[in-house]
Amino acid sequence: MFVSHQKKKGEWLVLTVIAFGLLVVVPLLNLVPGEESFLYLSDFQINLLGKYLAFAILALGIDLIWGYTGILSLGHGVFFGLGAYCMGMHLMLQIGDRSVYGSAIPDFMVWNRVTELPLFWKPFSSFLFMSGAVIFVPMLVAALFGFFAFRSRIRGVYFAIITQAFALSAWLLFNRNELNLGGTNGLTDFKTLLGFELADPNTVRGLYIVTVIALIGAYLFCWWMVRSRLGKVLVAIRDHENRLRYSGYSPAAFKTMVFVISAGLAGLAGALYVPQVGIITPSQMGVLPSIEMVVWVAVGGRGALYGAVIGAVGVNWARSFLTTNYPDVWLYFLGGLFMAVVLLFPNGIVGLVQQAQRWIGRRFS
Repeated sequence: MFVSHQKKKGEWLVLTVIAFGLLVVVPLLNLVPGEESFLYLSDFQINLLGKYLAFAILALGIDLIWGYTGILSLGHGVFFGLGAYCMGMHLMLQIGDRSVYGSAIPDFMVWNRVTELPLFWKPFSSFLFMSGAVIFVPMLVAALFGFFAFRSRIRGVYFAIITQAFALSAWLLFNRNELNLGGTNGLTDFKTLLGFELADPNTVRGLYIVTVIALIGAYLFCWWMVRSRLGKVLVAIRDHENRLRYSGYSPAAFKTMVFVISAGLAGLAGALYVPQVGIITPSQMGVLPSIEMVVWVAVGGRGALYGAVIGAVGVNWARSFLTTNYPDVWLYFLGGLFMAVVLLFPNGIVGLVQQAQRWIGRRFS
């Protein structure tokens, strides 16, 4: 017990140092004078890291539903996209007379001969409404989907298939111009957020810091959740659902709840992603992005929250590096990486580290 306690203290010390580095040290490196300094981080690099950390919040949600509850969802790109579109709609309405046509409605609506702002757009002019919508809209959709799916006792590969079909349906729907959400071009050309210019370096730093704080908050919430009695029930669903049902619990209710929470985290990630990247399109909420999100968690190590964060940041960094330097290799790398995880190290990077620790312990004990 003493060794376990010391191990937990060591893990928390490492996580605290990482959080301090992300929240305090990284923004300061952006202020180091002279781009020739090896300590200097450009605005572009800060922006890129902020995007990775937004993805890490999404990965935490997937780890809750897959790593701890044992439910493989291949449709989380939809919830990410819903949160992103809610934020994008607010940002589009902030453009105002700075748009190409100087119109009160977005330019793409002018192109489609829409003369009046659709009713469902109007509440998104409020920052407060948007802030709630980016979380609660994905949660509401997940609640409806999860209620019918889990009540029907759909699980395993069948649930993975219907979530994949769900992602495909959402992608097809959001591609339609009749939905008044930009069609295949999506929402883009954002100017300001709360009066701050998105292109301003100070805004870039501010968005990065907000993303770090959101990630820390999401991690602490997930950590509390998986170590509570609820977390024990989720693991029981993963390991032996029928036995849990015979004990008087309702697995469907718990599954729906964790699915909804996971969707809320995905929506939050999408909302933080949009102002840092400057665009959201249906292609970011389809089948392929949803599968990539699962790969992040698998590579990092499912069933370990910090593994999900490591996987999201690591895989997306590799993607940026490879698409910049070797654009033809990226998809082969992603496929090979997923096959390696399945066949060689099913517990991901975290599992490899734990195996190395055990080997070293046996070797030198």
